[in-house]
Amino acid sequence: MLRIFRHYVPRSLVLLGLAEILILFVSIYLGATFQLGSTAFAHADQLPLWSQALVFVAAIVLGMTAMGLYHRDQHTRPSAVMLRLVLSFVCGFIVMGAIYLLIPDLMVGGGIFATALVCSFVSIASCRLICVAGEDIDQRQRVLVLGTGERARQIDNLRGGVDQVSADVIGYVDLGCDERLVAAERIFALGQRSLRALAEELDVHEIVVATDDRRKGLPVDDILECKMYGIHIMEAADFYERQLGKIRIDTLHPSNVIFADGFTQAVIRSGEKRAMDVVCSALMLVATLPIMALTAAAIYFESGGPVLYRQERVGRRGRVFTLLKFRSMRQDAEANGAVWALANDMRVTRIGSFIRKTRIDELPQLINVLKGDMSFVGPRPERPQFVAELSKSIPYYDLRHYVKPGITGWAQILYPYGASINDAREKLQYDLYYLKNYSIFLDINILLQTIQVILWRKGAR
Repeated sequence: MLRIFRHYVPRSLVLLGLAEILILFVSIYLGATFQLGSTAFAHADQLPLWSQALVFVAAIVLGMTAMGLYHRDQHTRPSAVMLRLVLSFVCGFIVMGAIYLLIPDLMVGGGIFATALVCSFVSIASCRLICVAGEDIDQRQRVLVLGTGERARQIDNLRGGVDQVSADVIGYVDLGCDERLVAAERIFALGQRSLRALAEELDVHEIVVATDDRRKGLPVDDILECKMYGIHIMEAADFYERQLGKIRIDTLHPSNVIFADGFTQAVIRSGEKRAMDVVCSALMLVATLPIMALTAAAIYFESGGPVLYRQERVGRRGRVFTLLKFRSMRQDAEANGAVWALANDMRVTRIGSFIRKTRIDELPQLINVLKGDMSFVGPRPERPQFVAELSKSIPYYDLRHYVKPGITGWAQILYPYGASINDAREKLQYDLYYLKNYSIFLDINILLQTIQVILWRKGAR
């Protein structure tokens, strides 16, 4: 697992991405060579071929990212991979068309483009299918866990998810200080061996310290020896964060927040975040005006009344603001007070059902972003009634209010729609990861991943 701009990315995805970028870049040169021969690179009156190749690479990679092909949880069904790959190239084709309209000189010849498209699609599809078939390009980290108690059991319970993100938990070391809560066949005893000798015997790359009480015999000298021999040592909380993309509340202590490397970047770098919000929201408003006009007309003709729904939400530092959405429910939907939205909610209108699934109902929030009430990316804003309840029930819940809420966010793309205290607790763990590891790179990644969430209608109600 690599850490890029504070965000954990599986090494296999990085290597796969680099290979596919090279394939896309080279395919343009192959297309030019096949079509134009030795004169392919000799047109002084045009932009250099490498600049045209870069546009081709950027457009296709953008499409593949938007379709979720660089997501942490990779799809294993060949049909799903191929469908997303086809849609990625369609998306890339649209992006290139828009770029060519703005800068015609970047356009490559039809024959070059067609050849490059076929060559790159076949090569990338082959790479993806090989990976799906089990030819993993990344050696999994072999992980040994110190401890057999509750924390070790939590790692054991998530082992299937861990294995998907390039880590293989091979066993647990009984130090005699924890209750045995993991399967006996996966437990190792040190006996007369040192921890380093056991780690070398099992070919371990990483040791995770997951004892329930470190005061009861943690072998500090042995752990230090392993570290000096080049074995990576991790805390259980950091392991959860890296593998799952969230920070578990039950492992979080105030000292983790106070002394951690992070948790303030989203606050400190608010200027550049605001600049991106203004530019993106203005462009999105212009681009989606026809859709918004049609939506407003459809809502009015179906059920009359106001087309916009105004609702109080809690923003940065607890300030209450008025959030705008297209109305997707009956006008009397909350006659008896605020309630969570339910699956197959009977209050939702026919037009409302469609705009909620396609996220069109969220478009008026672009005005909230322009006004500065919200950001494009951030924790989902909640209603004051729910915030009061959740703050009492969930520790650290108020930390999410130190940044502006967002139209989309890390929790929104990784966890389905939440409609309970347990859902709010789970989503907070993703929000805390975002707060700790914020960067513009992570924001851009979330925005691109949001496209696939909308297209595949994940978590909509």
